[in-house]
Amino acid sequence: MVPTTRTMIRDLLALYLSQKGMPINQFSGQSGINSGTLSRILSGHQPIAMNHLERITKAMDLPEDHFYSLYVDECFFFSSPTWRRLRPFLVRSAELGRLDCVEEVVQNLLENLVYAPMLFEVAEGLFQEGLWQAAGLLYKNVSASEKYQNSERLALCQYRLFRIAIGDDQARNLQATHLFEGYLDRLDEADQLEGLKHLAHVYVSLHKWHKVDELAKEMQQLATLRWNFQRQSDRKESNEKKTEKPLYFYILYAQLIRSYVCEQIGDYPSALDWVSLYMDGTWIQEDNEEVKRTVAQFQEWGTANRLLYRVMAGQYEALSEYVEYISHRPDEIFTALYSIVLSANRYDWNVDYILERFASYIPYRTYSTEFGDYNRQVMLDQHTQFLAEMAAYYLHNKREDGIRFILQSLESSARINDESNILKCVDLFEQHRHLADEEEKEQYKLLIREVQDSHEKKIYQASSFL
Repeated sequence: MVPTTRTMIRDLLALYLSQKGMPINQFSGQSGINSGTLSRILSGHQPIAMNHLERITKAMDLPEDHFYSLYVDECFFFSSPTWRRLRPFLVRSAELGRLDCVEEVVQNLLENLVYAPMLFEVAEGLFQEGLWQAAGLLYKNVSASEKYQNSERLALCQYRLFRIAIGDDQARNLQATHLFEGYLDRLDEADQLEGLKHLAHVYVSLHKWHKVDELAKEMQQLATLRWNFQRQSDRKESNEKKTEKPLYFYILYAQLIRSYVCEQIGDYPSALDWVSLYMDGTWIQEDNEEVKRTVAQFQEWGTANRLLYRVMAGQYEALSEYVEYISHRPDEIFTALYSIVLSANRYDWNVDYILERFASYIPYRTYSTEFGDYNRQVMLDQHTQFLAEMAAYYLHNKREDGIRFILQSLESSARINDESNILKCVDLFEQHRHLADEEEKEQYKLLIREVQDSHEKKIYQASSFL
């Protein structure tokens, strides 16, 4: 039985026509809806289709989503739910940010599990369009409906939820990786490769080098197995799901990551061995523009990194050559500056002339590669660390600018929840407090209070789960 307390869109339309003294034929011309169709809608003999809703709302000069909450009732309480009406309604609700309507529709639909595959398909479309919040609601509900099934769809939902969850907060990112990792091996191998790449990025930002190397090794092995299988297979066409990037990319990228891990732990000879591997693209049998661009990008990185590892190993004579090389590659300059300041602090070098030359690259910005933008979490972490190194560099040289960089690094550390760098900034500030003016001391006090409040909030949230 239809609940009598629910307002119906057709009643509001009838009230509108009555108040305006407008006959159906006139509203038909105004809305573009056939007058017979309007009569059937008003009499309750025809449900309101999505395109009818849009035309009625526009003709009444109301915001597009004005009737959306009522339309959920229209679809479930005043008529039988039909996918032909609900699918466009879900998509448009997502586009307009009406997550309340998305949630309500999904909750009602999943009383019947036959809708789970259809909702998943909509979620995939929203994900591809960048409507991640709405997609996340669908993935979460589909996951809940399939939690007892060992399905690839469940694994894909968890993978997408992992991607959606990753943001600036390092603690939350770690939580998200732990939730997703148990589903990784249930994914199709094509998705596994991308999953391994994104997991590695998170662990890079968390400085968990052993885990990064483990994931890169797994990526390299999986991509190599698939590559060899494809080369040995006589079949030119395959029903296998295609990877987001060519298989040779994942092999080279895994080698690049493993080189980076060696760099981070100070094993420069091993890092150089990996450089030689990812700079060599002669084994790639395809010969097209994409291959040429990919190989050229890895060779460019390799050339830069060979110079970088000499700098990081303390070879001051390599510094000018490295600076000259990266000066022609704007998207590489910031990461180079970070390494240069790190080396300057380690070996007591004066690099003022380099910092002056590239001063415009010190503030945070996004950078691109042949394969798209650099990973945001990695870059935010690196920039936060860079500001702390800049502070150490200036303070070591008795320059008050160091205090400003401590405060910038501390603020960034608090924003991304980087506890180790927060401690580093606190230690630096307390050692050099005498150089700070009253305004800087007050700013420091406010930042520390913000960090403490955030920490207490996390403890409270964690305790609520116990």
